[in-house]
Amino acid sequence: MKFLCIDCDAQMAFEERQQPGDGTFTASFACPRCGRRVAMLANPMETQLVSTLGVEIGGRTLDEQPLEYTRSAMAGRDDAFVDDAPRSTHNAPRSTHNAPRPSWSADAETRLAKVPGFVRGMVKKIYTDYARERAIAEVTPEVMDRARTELGLEGM
Repeated sequence: MKFLCIDCDAQMAFEERQQPGDGTFTASFACPRCGRRVAMLANPMETQLVSTLGVEIGGRTLDEQPLEYTRSAMAGRDDAFVDDAPRSTHNAPRSTHNAPRPSWSADAETRLAKVPGFVRGMVKKIYTDYARERAIAEVTPEVMDRARTELGLEGM
């Protein structure tokens, strides 16, 4: 993608990129002939898309390495990328605070594999949280069916 100055019909040159840390990024461009400037602001979803695709802005990608932004947002959390670490419970019901994470049966894993990849993690979390809140040791297709009914997810 290129930005063109409407008055000069010249390609605008990259000036500066900023990532304020809230998931957004901005980039500014200037016309080399008349000096007119334009800024681009990307929301967090657009930022994630640009970063994931490896799009270069100003000669380099947004993040210097895969998931750099995510990792930097997790700075200070030693357990951020460890699956078995205790999770924050400030929004979770009290009953799940110390509840063990349920296992998944092979049939439930097979069923979960049919969920589109871009939402699979969220779906797995819904079923895991459901089982954890009810002290269910293993997520099975029957547990998944019951959760869908109780949580009102049948139409989804």
